[in-house]
Amino acid sequence: MPTYLDIPLRSIVVYLFIVLAIRLFGKKEIAQLSVIDLVFILLISNSVQNAMVGNDTSLWGGLFAAAALFLTNFILKQILYRSKKISELVQGDPVMLILNGKILEQNLKKERISLEELEASVREHGVSSAKDVNLAVLETDGNISILSENYQRHTQKKRKAHKVLKQNS
Repeated sequence: MPTYLDIPLRSIVVYLFIVLAIRLFGKKEIAQLSVIDLVFILLISNSVQNAMVGNDTSLWGGLFAAAALFLTNFILKQILYRSKKISELVQGDPVMLILNGKILEQNLKKERISLEELEASVREHGVSSAKDVNLAVLETDGNISILSENYQRHTQKKRKAHKVLKQNS
């Protein structure tokens, strides 16, 4: 197969493999990178470089590989945007972690999130305890969203203040 076709095809296969591997190993890995995760990603990128470009270390070989990755990424995002089923298959669904102050331990175990990680996320959102959380959700991008009474009161105060300002102007 000619090199100008071989490099893009190899790059696409590696890209799809990495997307699938990240999906299989858990969505929390994407948004909550530790030093270990960063080193892992750097090593993965180095290890698959030769699989994508083979012996071709030329500028054109690198550009073909990069172009194939950009195009594949663009097409995949379009497919995910247009198809809810494929999006759920590739990205998964949000998972509830806390509901009305009760930690859903079975979901923590399923997503391999420790209690310490969840508590740290709760604190990062300005809430002192999981008991004060109305809803905590592990989003498909790996972030944990937290909604609490404090947040709702703060938002309601802002809305009231905004209405008062609007009426006075």
